[in-house]
Amino acid sequence: MPFLSSAKKVGKRIIGYPEEIVPVVSVKEWVSDQASSPKQRLVDYVISLFPVLQWITRYNFQWLTGDLIAGLTVGIVVVPQGMSYATIATLPPEYGLYSSFVGVAIYWLFATSKDVSIGPVAVMSLTVSQVIKHVQAAHPNEWSGPTIASTLALITGFIVLGIGLLRIGWLVEFIPLPAVSGFMTGSAINIAAGQVPGLMGITGFDTRAATYHVIINTLKGLPRTQLDAAWGLTGLVTLYAIRMLCDFLSRRYPRKGKTVPAGFKHIGTPSMERKLLTALAPELPVSTIILLLEHIAISKSFGRLNGYKINPNQELIAIGVTNTVGSCFGAYPATGSFSRSALKAKSGVRTPAAGVVTGIIVIVALYGLTPAFFWIPTAGLSAVIIHAVADLVTSPSQVYSFWRVSPLEFFIWVASVIITIFSSIENGIYTAICVSLALLLIRLAHPRGSFMGRVKVTTNYLDSKAIETHEVFVPYSKKNVNPHLHIEPPLPGVIVYRFEESYLYPNCSLINDALVDHVRENLRRGKDMSNIRAGDRPWNDPGPRHDTSISEQDDNLKKPDLHAIVLDFSQVSHIDTTAVQSLIDTRSTVERWADHPVEFHFATVLSPWIRRALIAGGFGIGISSSGILPDLASVVPYGENSTNFIATQDVNLAHDLESGSVKKSHDESESQSESSEPIISQDTPFFHIDLVSAVRAAESGIGRSIPY
Repeated sequence: MPFLSSAKKVGKRIIGYPEEIVPVVSVKEWVSDQASSPKQRLVDYVISLFPVLQWITRYNFQWLTGDLIAGLTVGIVVVPQGMSYATIATLPPEYGLYSSFVGVAIYWLFATSKDVSIGPVAVMSLTVSQVIKHVQAAHPNEWSGPTIASTLALITGFIVLGIGLLRIGWLVEFIPLPAVSGFMTGSAINIAAGQVPGLMGITGFDTRAATYHVIINTLKGLPRTQLDAAWGLTGLVTLYAIRMLCDFLSRRYPRKGKTVPAGFKHIGTPSMERKLLTALAPELPVSTIILLLEHIAISKSFGRLNGYKINPNQELIAIGVTNTVGSCFGAYPATGSFSRSALKAKSGVRTPAAGVVTGIIVIVALYGLTPAFFWIPTAGLSAVIIHAVADLVTSPSQVYSFWRVSPLEFFIWVASVIITIFSSIENGIYTAICVSLALLLIRLAHPRGSFMGRVKVTTNYLDSKAIETHEVFVPYSKKNVNPHLHIEPPLPGVIVYRFEESYLYPNCSLINDALVDHVRENLRRGKDMSNIRAGDRPWNDPGPRHDTSISEQDDNLKKPDLHAIVLDFSQVSHIDTTAVQSLIDTRSTVERWADHPVEFHFATVLSPWIRRALIAGGFGIGISSSGILPDLASVVPYGENSTNFIATQDVNLAHDLESGSVKKSHDESESQSESSEPIISQDTPFFHIDLVSAVRAAESGIGRSIPY
């Protein structure tokens, strides 16, 4: 209809719709790609929730043997550790056994790590004790410690489960290794310091206070040491003696008290009172962060050590389900344990099913061994805790590696440890996360960029006398290359610049400034300012003074005329609206300086969305002054015998290369059967497949008229 057609034309004119359309990726294509095969995606998603289905059908006797040994070994350790960690959480010992059982009994169904052992851990137990302390201080005599702990397990479990189901576990990646290591080290020192009074039988002060207070009060209380120290120190020395003996044997012979009620006495629905949930709300962020962060860090570590890859989202689902279900058994928050996971891995575990064996051991302990727990002294449990948390302290070699790799991250580690010791775990982890994110933003906002020059590289092959020569581009600074290299600049009038970060709104102004300042300092100004009256000159760029204008104009004429700017986009993965506008401003500024149009060439623009954004900004399109034809590449031939043709061509080509020559008949047959097409669309002559091609195209246009 004429009216509709006219309305479309007016609408396109209003929004600035281009008259010549260059094919680019569309939002419709992206949506259709994401929405393709929804049923199959849903089926795959549901199946992915149960990784056990991928390996349970291949379970065999050899795997069973390894799982039995590992499960029994971890089970023997988890019983005293679980009771000990419950005392850190200021809970009765049986609650540690509840958490231990639910963790190992459920995790294996959802796990993607065979080594990780779920259950009560030192840092989470300390956090639970702090949460109980804060809630009871604000609402005295309203809820017991176990009630608060179970409700905390339910809420944090739901949060982590939601993160896993929504597949946003990548948020954890924003917290770097030094930050995790720092708060783990500070927490381990905090826990160990809090257990020394129990080890020595010293009482009379709050062991949940700031670490430095606990250490000072412990030193003051040494004269009040009780007979408990005989049990505690002896047990601690014995544990380390056994450990050193086992370490020695593994190197020498390597191989590829309180009454504890029996059974589950506290099964039931966790309290969901609005008042309790409100009281817990301020404590949820740090509890959730520790719950998921410690587990992901441990599971990734053991995955790297033992040659498999974990799925972070699925691991979050596993601990989310574990804590949600565990809260109904009276369990408090549980996550991955470093010490038990290391023991499990060293015991030769083969599959996550080893957790079932560990769960059986915990059940037996709960129903058959509880009378014996009465005779376990508190000092003995303190010795078990100190021995276990010692593994969480970062080794000196690891700390030194932080300094060697990134001194700034080393200081993040130091700050995290100090704040955790002198303040609290909560402040320590918040500080580490905030400083890490600030460092990330600073690095994003201040990227490195460099002007490039070419170096001719010669490659000699040892197995033949063949010599290959090619060009590479390196920064003029020579910081990471041989300082004696001769770096040849591009031809006069061409600038080559490389970004080392995505081109986004926080950093685009710096890149703009770098290009504009370089042009003004090294390239000729197109307009002779000496012929322009002072009143007609812009206030921010008045040009030379009248008494020095002649000499300055002579110096200006000695500089090369700007022809083209080549931008290496090989390290640019994203670009946004602000960056494109900044690039437009850069083009306007340098063209105003040169007083004529300037070509902008882009190398290695492989992302279709970056290509779309640049074209929308008016880049890449137009008529190039380049004297080089587009780069061509062979097109896969079509037809019934295409597969045999390709195979025959490959064999013949290999034979020809080995003989040092390519036969003419081969070239003729290839030209008859194969066709060549440009690698980059001819609609965008300023986009190039690599930097060498981009620079050659820009240099070949020097002196040629640009048809604008």
